[in-house]
Amino acid sequence: MLIQDATLADGRRRDVRVESERIAAVKRRLSSRDGERTVDADGKLLLPGMIDAHVHFREPGFPDKETWASGSRAAAAGGVTTVVDQPNTEPPTIDGGSVAEKTALAADSLVDFGISGGVTSDWDPDELLAEPLFALGEVFLADSTGEMGIDADLFADAVAAATERGVAVTVHAEDADEFDDSVRPSGDGQRQGANERTDADAWSAFRTPAAEHAAVERACRVGEERGAQLHIAHTSTPGGIDRATEAGMTCEVTPHHLLLSRDDLPELGTFGRMNPPLRSEQRREGVFERVADGTVDIVATDHAPHTRAEKDAGIWDAPSGVPGVETVLPLLLAEANEGRLSYERVRDLTAATPAAVFDLPRKGRVEAGKDADLALFDPDATREIRGEELHSKAGWTPFEGWDGIFPEWTIVRGETVYRNDGDEEFGDARGENVRSGE
Repeated sequence: MLIQDATLADGRRRDVRVESERIAAVKRRLSSRDGERTVDADGKLLLPGMIDAHVHFREPGFPDKETWASGSRAAAAGGVTTVVDQPNTEPPTIDGGSVAEKTALAADSLVDFGISGGVTSDWDPDELLAEPLFALGEVFLADSTGEMGIDADLFADAVAAATERGVAVTVHAEDADEFDDSVRPSGDGQRQGANERTDADAWSAFRTPAAEHAAVERACRVGEERGAQLHIAHTSTPGGIDRATEAGMTCEVTPHHLLLSRDDLPELGTFGRMNPPLRSEQRREGVFERVADGTVDIVATDHAPHTRAEKDAGIWDAPSGVPGVETVLPLLLAEANEGRLSYERVRDLTAATPAAVFDLPRKGRVEAGKDADLALFDPDATREIRGEELHSKAGWTPFEGWDGIFPEWTIVRGETVYRNDGDEEFGDARGENVRSGE
């Protein structure tokens, strides 16, 4: 395949030749060969496919929420070419057998994948860490979906074990001791908490910014003591980001913490409940500044789908989590189109830096020798995001009505997995475990 006259993230216009699974050449001009398929990319933006380092594709255990087939279709339709699945499935991914079960299900994936292992009181570290894991974690310092929160001693032991094996550790950093229990109902149907609330903002009031700050501080201290390189998942506050950065750890921000705040909760209702929760508009602005200026390492979605029926409940009963894998690149490109981010920053946040942080040397850039994981966009072609048009089983999005710039096609290691030239087409499942060859 020869992609002609594409605009790269840095503004250079280049021809890109794909041979088999790799990028063979990136030059100002390349002559087409007899029988070679050519793609006219004049006026189009060519990006490396996104590496989404944080998704929950829900299999095994919850195929009504998502499957590897449906989740990877959503990824491909959003320009994501590698996903990393988290361990809070049923069963949780905490030993060799559960890794094997999830790997078998991931054979349905259109895109490449990584599988992260989890930590519970029942985990088998020797067996688990011998598997081709993408990372250990997300390791939960407070309960979230799946109730996998662990105590300080087990966390320290897990970090030590993973570091000894050269396995990265990803941390869900919230400290339950800093939650504001006064806003929660008492639960006995009679008494009320001193500040009991049932409005949509109650979840944000409950899981406080201080809970993130304390947990990031504790996690970084453990990492520093053991010489570990930790990655802090879904940081939602400027303070959490700054502490991780000061300690030399990496961190990620989700599109919902980047673009939504507590000001949006009256409209979102329980569809805006997630862990960590949405923060104040002032904190959101601080997070955005750190994403734009290079302080934050990567954007990852924490794609966590639940059915509409599950989310349509009271604030204390609805599950936490929102879908995001299909809309993250379209949203970031729309921000770039408005001048709030550069295309180079989008590339780095979604592809180049995730590849560097998690040691994926063949991915993340449009360069000769890299895997041909590519997505082509018309930067002037915006459309409104509609949940019913997305491909996740969730069928809804917290970004309903927002503008997005979606890919015209997505290829994984040289093969088209998604194309939309008026009619959508998906390719076959071809995902591979990015750690399987190590």
